[in-house]
Amino acid sequence: MSGDGTGSPDPGSRWVVPAPDRPTLRESGGVPPPWSRTEAPGTALDGHDSPAPGPAGTATAPGDGWRRLPALMLVVAPATALLKLAPALVVLLLFGAGRGNAVQLWIAAGIAVLAVGAGVVRWRTTRYRITEERVELHSGLLNRQRRSVPRDRIRTVDLTAPLLHRLVGVSVVKVGSGQSAGKESGLDLDAVTTAEAERLRRELLSRPAAGTHPPTAGAPGPAAEPEAGEELDRIDWASLRYAPLTVSSLAAIGAAAAALWNLLREADVDPRTLPGADAVAGELTSAPVWASVLVGVVLLLFLMVAGSIVLFVERWWGFRLTREPDGTLRVRRGLLTRRSLSVSEQRLRGVTVTEPLLVRAIGKGAQAGALTVGLAGADGEASHAGALGPPVPRAHAHRIATTAARTGSAVTDGPLTAHPRRARTRRLVRAVGPALVLPVAAAALAYAGGPSWPLAVAALLVVVAVPLGLDRYRALGHRLDERYLVARSGSLLRTTAALRRDGVIGWRVRQSLFQRRAGVVTLEATTAAGNGAVQVLDLAPSDAVALMAEISPDAVRGFRA
Repeated sequence: MSGDGTGSPDPGSRWVVPAPDRPTLRESGGVPPPWSRTEAPGTALDGHDSPAPGPAGTATAPGDGWRRLPALMLVVAPATALLKLAPALVVLLLFGAGRGNAVQLWIAAGIAVLAVGAGVVRWRTTRYRITEERVELHSGLLNRQRRSVPRDRIRTVDLTAPLLHRLVGVSVVKVGSGQSAGKESGLDLDAVTTAEAERLRRELLSRPAAGTHPPTAGAPGPAAEPEAGEELDRIDWASLRYAPLTVSSLAAIGAAAAALWNLLREADVDPRTLPGADAVAGELTSAPVWASVLVGVVLLLFLMVAGSIVLFVERWWGFRLTREPDGTLRVRRGLLTRRSLSVSEQRLRGVTVTEPLLVRAIGKGAQAGALTVGLAGADGEASHAGALGPPVPRAHAHRIATTAARTGSAVTDGPLTAHPRRARTRRLVRAVGPALVLPVAAAALAYAGGPSWPLAVAALLVVVAVPLGLDRYRALGHRLDERYLVARSGSLLRTTAALRRDGVIGWRVRQSLFQRRAGVVTLEATTAAGNGAVQVLDLAPSDAVALMAEISPDAVRGFRA
């Protein structure tokens, strides 16, 4: 048994069944209690007989279901670590060789050796198994980790294959439980063979029948040929026109530019010393100011548009949305890094259609998404975690949302109940109020002898804030039908959310000081899906109570009283 008392069967230790007055393994979350370090031979974690563990350093006995990562990870893990350190290694090698200093060369060689050694240790100490009730992952040498996820808590299974993984035929399996944000919400198997990853996806999203046992590493059995799923959507490259209009792509371009600038600074490279930099600087210095500004703006726009198109292609290359034979919604996409996200349809609580301002105003487009238990987009691809496809024409996005929700009519489209006029006043005040601060500051600056052009810009922003506030009011609306609560709000990012009635697990009514003065409230239908709630902004109190009474009559008895 391991020294941390977490249940890894090592030589020289024995398991015993816990006493009746002590918590069982199921009650303790599958982690053996401290007193179980002297346990009877032949007793496994679940209290059933199992083969005794083999000698140290050998493969685990076939009967206990533990599996190792493929030997290909001896290549992938060190190569991935070296690729992440490639910029630093290049700088060390170039400057070490150029200055005749061998210290940098030895440092680079030492880093490479450590990366290879860490990969070997990681492969030797990582193993996993799938039982009828749990998915377990043991890893680490100095910092041992024991992760366990109940199978009935599994919400999503994400298969990710970066370029290096694809070259050797392995994939990362990410099991999401939706219990918290970040890495603690599940476990990652980095990595298994592509065929094994596909088999695990099907196995983990299916509930084992009573009395059946999952296949073990020693007896995997013949792999059944998966049935083809129903294709719901695929990539249409006409959607490229939306790439420069999405904020996420522009933010990614800014992050890449910042990373490049930091790399140049770390390498002690002055951009002004690059070839041709003096000539360009001379031309810009001799040109009029307006011409230099225009050239800079045009160059920046070109880089942003080109970069956003490249990111769009990498992100949505080969996109397909399918419904698998078991009812699972599956999204596959990616050029360099291939991603496959599978969401059990039993966890689907609704759908969304989001319309960013530029995508809506210029391209008349939108993006369909899923409200799924355990999929909130907390990290990494947060803005695309629940996306059912790239931005597409608005009507097409509504059709995808309708198909995913299995409704006969467009659940996210159609007329909505308008909110009271007091909500319009609030939207205008919230839009214009902050903008009025800028003219005051600009006027004070001009009065102190500063330039006067900031005052004109601030006044223009106040004028623009008025239609923005009116647009935010026009976006407000809600509807309640036989199956869904539909709510819409937002201007910069307009979102229409359709939440199933049976997906509502509670209500929250909020009213700020200004809302009390206006006589409106914000109603939140709490759910286990998405970000945890669907908001209906600036409702009349009587309308909020009526909505709650229609869906959850018992929840509004206190309000009516």
